[in-house]
Amino acid sequence: MENKELQGLTQSQAEERLKKDGLNEVPEPEFNFLKEFMSKLWNLSAWILEAALLLECILGKWIQSLFVLLMLLFAAFNGATQKKKSRRVLNTISHELTPSVSVKRDGKWQQINSKFLAVGDLISLKRGDVLAADVKIAQGQITVDESSITGESKAIKKSVGATAYAGTTVVDGDALATVVATGSNSRSGKTINLINNSAAPGHLQQLLTRIIYYLCLLDGVLTLILVIAALIRGQNVIEMLPFLAMMFIASIPVAMPSTFALSNSFEATRLSKEGVLTSDLTGIQDAANLNLLLLDKTGTITENKTSISHWDNLSKLPNQEVLALAGAATDKRSPSIIDNAIDDYLKEKGVAPDTPKKFIPFTSDTGYSMAEVGDYNIKLGSFKQLSLIDKNAEEEAKGIDFTAGRSVAVLINDRLAGVFILRDKVRSDSKKALEELKRRGIKPIMLTGDNRRTAEAVAKEVGLTGKVISIHDFNKNTDVNDLAGIADVLPEDKLNMVKLFQQDGYIVGMTGDGVNDAPALKQAEVGIAVSNAADVAKRSGKMVLLEDGLSPIVKILDAGHRVYQRMTTWSLTKLSRTAELTMLLTFGYLCFNYIPMALNAMVIYTIMNNMVTMMIGTDNTHITYKPESWNMLKLAKIAFSLAAGWTAIGFGFVWYLVSRNYAQGTVSTMVYVYLVLSAMLIVLITRTRKFFWQSAPSKSVAIVQVIDVLLTFALALLGLAMTQISFANLGLTIIVALLAAVVIDLFYQPIMKNK
Repeated sequence: MENKELQGLTQSQAEERLKKDGLNEVPEPEFNFLKEFMSKLWNLSAWILEAALLLECILGKWIQSLFVLLMLLFAAFNGATQKKKSRRVLNTISHELTPSVSVKRDGKWQQINSKFLAVGDLISLKRGDVLAADVKIAQGQITVDESSITGESKAIKKSVGATAYAGTTVVDGDALATVVATGSNSRSGKTINLINNSAAPGHLQQLLTRIIYYLCLLDGVLTLILVIAALIRGQNVIEMLPFLAMMFIASIPVAMPSTFALSNSFEATRLSKEGVLTSDLTGIQDAANLNLLLLDKTGTITENKTSISHWDNLSKLPNQEVLALAGAATDKRSPSIIDNAIDDYLKEKGVAPDTPKKFIPFTSDTGYSMAEVGDYNIKLGSFKQLSLIDKNAEEEAKGIDFTAGRSVAVLINDRLAGVFILRDKVRSDSKKALEELKRRGIKPIMLTGDNRRTAEAVAKEVGLTGKVISIHDFNKNTDVNDLAGIADVLPEDKLNMVKLFQQDGYIVGMTGDGVNDAPALKQAEVGIAVSNAADVAKRSGKMVLLEDGLSPIVKILDAGHRVYQRMTTWSLTKLSRTAELTMLLTFGYLCFNYIPMALNAMVIYTIMNNMVTMMIGTDNTHITYKPESWNMLKLAKIAFSLAAGWTAIGFGFVWYLVSRNYAQGTVSTMVYVYLVLSAMLIVLITRTRKFFWQSAPSKSVAIVQVIDVLLTFALALLGLAMTQISFANLGLTIIVALLAAVVIDLFYQPIMKNK
């Protein structure tokens, strides 16, 4: 008779306890907007703004001080707002990633969402599971990694009677356990959350940060030139300090964190609707640069359903009896795809599996599962592993074609009793999806634990060209371009492969599902856990697929390219706008002996630009069909060529105004209008490979641009915070800016088309 402790709850008992204790989850701590807002006032960008604010106050520039204060508060408020939006998106996704648990209800094993666990539930634990509640071991033994709650890296063994805690990972063994605490009553006091908000910036963000560094260098050089010129002319350098401060402020990436947050959360939301959950936002960014993808054969290229293609009874026992004994050695609590295949085969043959009096599930250490039925000891596992037990196995099985598929052997009383040959069915979409990946310049390599001949057959079927080699022949000298697949792969080999490819300069994507895949998934730039992956694999990957097959991977690439294109627009816009502003004002001062832009106008200009560049995170984009790579030199050349064009035309415009004896205040306001229009037009030019008038921006970008332009016109015409100008002067400035945009784009567009 079964131990009462191993019977679990009935469904009605579980529902009663859930009503009493609540769901097995703890609400995420509420986002503290004030705390986040204050943190935005304590970073490098904020310090520069705060220093400028202090300087303006000391010099008695109260109106300018107000504008700088508004910019500082805007940056902090906007940053906190976008962080809140991103947090909301990731929290929504995290609920979809809640692990499922194998639980016994009403005497039957079933898979349920872990948030519906109740105290008293009997659950099954195996290698790779992340505990969703505090449990007491009732049967078996497991080894647990408790570093997530204790910080201690050494794994701890848990035997019958011991307590294991929510949030810890089973690294070895199997056990039955009774739930003793859920939700806020558990030791960890929080729901398992698979979202990994990585604090480490991705490749893209690191490169964009370097752009800011170069802008500051440019500003530094131009500032030095201005100071030297002022000293030579015997002018008061102190009076120039507010302008010099604003030149640095214009370089500050006030909108960069918001643009990143907006674009990434925008794509994470979009991907979640397309069957891909994002657990690390840097994975989206790096997907655009992906050029090598390591693909698990089973469950990704082939269907996640293995079937028995052939069975050989090698014993003297009747076929039905051998099959019934083999069925006793399959795992009924947490069946693998092989267990399901054998159970389905038995059902098809009308054979009822025997009920074992003792059962030990499969582990990678033993290489087999084991059951005892009457006087029979049954082992079910890989032929290679079991042939070490029965030394005559190879001789007895010499008539079996092991290249026809994956082999699973059956030992009865340590003698070979039979061999199953299993085959995975190739997915209908695999060949088409692989062709699409290759069309995008990505090298796909299939990984499989099968032998080389089996792997070659699958590679040929899905159109993978090149050699299929054994993992034993793989090394740093292997020619990747001539590789279709790698056979005989053990999960622990994958980390080594990812590292070797990364050392060769590849941006590596990786799909995986098992416990041993976790380190490789974490190491890869784009680690993708497939839909049936173990919990720990899902926590390690940056993406989690909700659907089987390769098609969702193409959607990840599309998302990466959209983020890449928006950030390219952002970086080109930021570089060219800032360079244009600083060069135009510097050359204007050197030639005309005054800075041709009012300080108030400069502050307003900076605020307006940040409003537009933030919205770039939602812009319409085009998908490119090759891996992207950041060429800083080429990017800088393009940006400074744009800036040079706008500066040259702008300088010519100022020279014309000065030669016609326009007042300094009028020139200053017209330059302000010119710079605002040029900034808006630079966004339109850099966001597309067509001419700027042939491609419409997103509604958000267009609306903010229209508001900025109308506000600029109103300030100039009404003379608010600057010298008032006439409709005629405004019209002249608009015409010059539009003609400049057309001329510049005629040169720019062919360059970008061939980029």
